[in-house]
Amino acid sequence: MGWVGEQMDSIKSLQIRQVLTQGVSLGMIVTSALIIWKALMCITGSESPVVVVLSGSMEPGFKRGDILFLHMSNDPIRAGEIVVFNVDGREIPIVHRVIKVHEREDTGEVDVLTKGDNNYGDDRLLYAHGQLWLQRHHIMGRAVGFLPYVGWVTIIMTEKPIIKYILIGALGLLVITSKD
Repeated sequence: MGWVGEQMDSIKSLQIRQVLTQGVSLGMIVTSALIIWKALMCITGSESPVVVVLSGSMEPGFKRGDILFLHMSNDPIRAGEIVVFNVDGREIPIVHRVIKVHEREDTGEVDVLTKGDNNYGDDRLLYAHGQLWLQRHHIMGRAVGFLPYVGWVTIIMTEKPIIKYILIGALGLLVITSKD
């Protein structure tokens, strides 16, 4: 019968009270993860305190699969800093370096121009139609640290969703059938 058959027999032998206890435990794990994420958002001032590098546009500094830790402060953005930004009309944030900073004399607002370290030209082709500069509201945060290659788990689960479903199912089955 194998491992799957043994797990199914284990589920059938559980009492309702055990199933409810395991379900509550699973709910507490998910809730804890959400609380940690929200706390990181408050501490870092970024709507997304952790991002995964999805392309090779920042090589050799950051490779595909690296995890970046972000922080957003009120300090002025300077050329050379690595920022993560959203562009109107695109869902996925972009990680690139600031190459130019332009301060408007009339309002004092700062506009920035970005470029991937491994790209030939600046990012104006990536920006929304007619947009030449990024404003502060486009920027999600500045890179303050990174973990190499750890983000590959996210990339693999995004590119091959079946792996994500198998992993989630196996973890759920493990939580439900654990005897503790």
